[in-house]
Amino acid sequence: MAELPVLKRLRKELEVLKRELTVELPKELERARAHGDLSENAEWAMAKQRQEFLRARVSNLEARIAELSMINLDSIPRDTVGLGSRVELEDLDDGNRREFEIVVPEEVDGALNRISLSSPLGRALIGKTSDDDIEVQTPKGKRSYMVRKLVTIHELMLIGTSAPER
Repeated sequence: MAELPVLKRLRKELEVLKRELTVELPKELERARAHGDLSENAEWAMAKQRQEFLRARVSNLEARIAELSMINLDSIPRDTVGLGSRVELEDLDDGNRREFEIVVPEEVDGALNRISLSSPLGRALIGKTSDDDIEVQTPKGKRSYMVRKLVTIHELMLIGTSAPER
């Protein structure tokens, strides 16, 4: 079964963090312990803080990977905007066109026009198809757009141009 491209990146991050937590950090703690009194040992305190952070991040990543792994790509619409779609919008007020990609929160990147499903624009786009109009409330007021082009995640995966890994 096909899976979301973001899962590869999250699994890689998890692998790196687990290695740090189980291999590198214990060595740091041992070096810090060798310096003596732990109550006034800044290296020990920093290593313990890092250990706490890593445990929390690993737990968070494991839960998120499990959650995202359950997404069945076959359940994502093939003819309307959904997760992974690339959408070209025309601003009906000024005629400007911009392309957006609908992504999970871990992939949001404003500079790359990667927006979350749960953003106001993302929510307005879900279920739309080419030539549909949408209205979105923005900080600058209501904006009207028309969907000019739609490429779904299924089409992107077929042609091998899904979102680049970071």
